[in-house]
Amino acid sequence: MAEQRGDEPVDGGPGPYSGLFGAVPDTHSYEAATPKQVTVAAVISAGLGAMCLLLAALTLTSAGGQISEVLTGSRGNTPVAVAAALVCAVVYLVPALYLRKGRPWSRYVLIAVAVLGIAGGVMALPASLLGLAIHVTLLTLMLQRPTRLWFNHR
Repeated sequence: MAEQRGDEPVDGGPGPYSGLFGAVPDTHSYEAATPKQVTVAAVISAGLGAMCLLLAALTLTSAGGQISEVLTGSRGNTPVAVAAALVCAVVYLVPALYLRKGRPWSRYVLIAVAVLGIAGGVMALPASLLGLAIHVTLLTLMLQRPTRLWFNHR
C-alpha cells in the first residue's frame, strides 16, 4: 500500500490532474458547461415564441380583424392569422427547448429561422429594425466559436 504524499492518492494512481504535464487534458470525463451564447439564444427564441403565442391569443379577441389585416392583408382571414402565429410560435419554442440540451438540429433550425428573419427584416425596412436586430443577434450567437464547439463535442 502506497503512503499518501501531497496530492497523490493513497493507491498510487494518477493525481487529480490526469495525464502528463503539458498534455491535453481529458475533456471527455465531465460535461462541459453550456456556453452563455446558447443560453442567451434559447432565451431570445423562447421570448419570441411566447410573443407569437400572445399574438395568436390576441387575434382571437375583438382586435382579431385588425391583426388579421396586418398579417394577411384582409380582415376576414382571422383563422389564417391565428395559424400563422401558432406556426411561428412552434418554430421559435421547439428549438429553444432543445437548444440547451445540446441537440444539433435545434441550432440548425435557429440558424435557418434567423436567416429568414433577416431576409424578411431587410425587405420590410425601415419598419423592421428591431426584428432585424434580434435575428442578426440570434444568427451571430449560433455561429460563434463557443457555440459551434459545444455542439460539435456533444
